[in-house]
Amino acid sequence: MTCAAHQVVLPKGQEAKTNGVKVNGVAIPRDLIAREAQHHPARTPLDAWKAAARALAVRELLLQEARRLAIAGEAMTDGEGRRETEEEAAVRALVEREVQTPKADAATCRRFYEQNCQRFRSPDIYEAAHILFAASKADAAAYATAKTSAEATLALLRGHPEQFSALAAAHSACSSASSGGNLGQITAGQTTPEFEQALFALDPGTIAPEPIATRYGFHIVRLDRKHAGRELPFELVADRIAEYLEESVKRRAVAQYIARLASSAQIDGIDLASAEAMRVN
Repeated sequence: MTCAAHQVVLPKGQEAKTNGVKVNGVAIPRDLIAREAQHHPARTPLDAWKAAARALAVRELLLQEARRLAIAGEAMTDGEGRRETEEEAAVRALVEREVQTPKADAATCRRFYEQNCQRFRSPDIYEAAHILFAASKADAAAYATAKTSAEATLALLRGHPEQFSALAAAHSACSSASSGGNLGQITAGQTTPEFEQALFALDPGTIAPEPIATRYGFHIVRLDRKHAGRELPFELVADRIAEYLEESVKRRAVAQYIARLASSAQIDGIDLASAEAMRVN
């Protein structure tokens, strides 16, 4: 259901490494692989090309099997209005018919929950405030000035922490200055890694002992309150666990199915031996 508008261009000298991809004698056109490569981010254009070639070889392998078994699925439309092609529907129908996987029962889901309880808890919530002295490392003079200002303000706060809100209103380059530097409630992933590391290490009611450098400049950080996350009850996450386990089993089963097809097929120009090559997206 994707539309490729661009092609990955290989550097000169690498074209010879991309010739002759065939599945049971059926050639996969080079221009088709080049267009597909844009959907396979990789370290180099050649790696992207190989990933695209593997994906298309797997697709061709499944299409040939669907034709052999005379399987033709009914095209479906996704939530964004994109409709499957006849070939995509045939591949889906083939996998649905030929790859049977068990449902995750309650006991299996419960066992997974108990073994991975840290994955099923609400996040810790931090109520924090900061004073930002904005600067970019690209401007060495401004960066040094911002650091000096942050250090001077922090020294003042060590003796007069009650002035935090007033100093934030007077000096902070963040929009939170209008509310005394108050950032509201923060959870993991909502701020920069450096800010998070400093904030999460504080005890409630304390200010970080040094200005925190981030890509925005220097921050004076105060933690006001911390609300510890709570373990979510099994009943609340049981359906999510079942979906995850069933999807994991299905991916492995599909990979094994494709591997069986590949073992009896003639594949030229690309290696389908790795597990990664057997993924069906």
